[in-house]
Amino acid sequence: MENIITSKDNPVIKLYQKLSSSKKERLQYGLFVLEGLRITEDALREESGITHLILTKNAYDKYGEELLQADLRNTKTLVISNELGNRIAATDTTQGVFSICRIPAAKTPVFSDNCRYAVLYGLQDPGNVGMIIRTADALGIDGVILCGSCDVYSPKVIRATMGSVFRMSIYVINDTEALFSMLEKENVETSAAVIDEDAVKVTDIKFSGRQAVFIGNEGNGLPHDTAMRCSRRITIPMNGTINSLNAAMAAGILMWELKK
Repeated sequence: MENIITSKDNPVIKLYQKLSSSKKERLQYGLFVLEGLRITEDALREESGITHLILTKNAYDKYGEELLQADLRNTKTLVISNELGNRIAATDTTQGVFSICRIPAAKTPVFSDNCRYAVLYGLQDPGNVGMIIRTADALGIDGVILCGSCDVYSPKVIRATMGSVFRMSIYVINDTEALFSMLEKENVETSAAVIDEDAVKVTDIKFSGRQAVFIGNEGNGLPHDTAMRCSRRITIPMNGTINSLNAAMAAGILMWELKK
């Protein structure tokens, strides 16, 4: 077994805590963190650039044999005390499995024929963003574009994706003009998800060709000018006096309709 690290001042532990708490540090180092057995296994399976695998003594005894079977040639493995694991954990009942990953290099979306994209415009709830990415993965959406949304590599978003962050094509394009210019150039038909009564019911639309649906902020929805720049405005028909849904729920319904 590796020497057991007990000090919170260990350089790797200090780095882990910086990355866990600060977007600025994640961008500076080009790294983000994972916590949990399953998501670490997903990262190892997808060869997602784990630089450090950190296990508590209990986790090493319980999961070490399984995890250390992966190709860890470019990964430094550390064993830490259970107390130190509890200190750096973001969850109340940690499994004692932590890792540091490289942020993938930025890519440009590829718009194939009949592609389907979700654009998350101004979403700030990490749980919603992570759940939408997970749902997009499950439904076979071609990619998720974030514009002015929360950091996709924050621990809360990563946790909510349940590993889909390693399988989905995710793009960050925070310049609205650049985003619309790209979509127009690529002949992508854009739909703005709104709650307006005069919007087209999503159930009445036959989606064909290249498609992207814009989902707006949890509290305010899409800005009016952004919605008006889209090819059309669409809405989810609802019964009774309900006039809005949770952003992740609405996105799931819209992506389902996109893929029908």
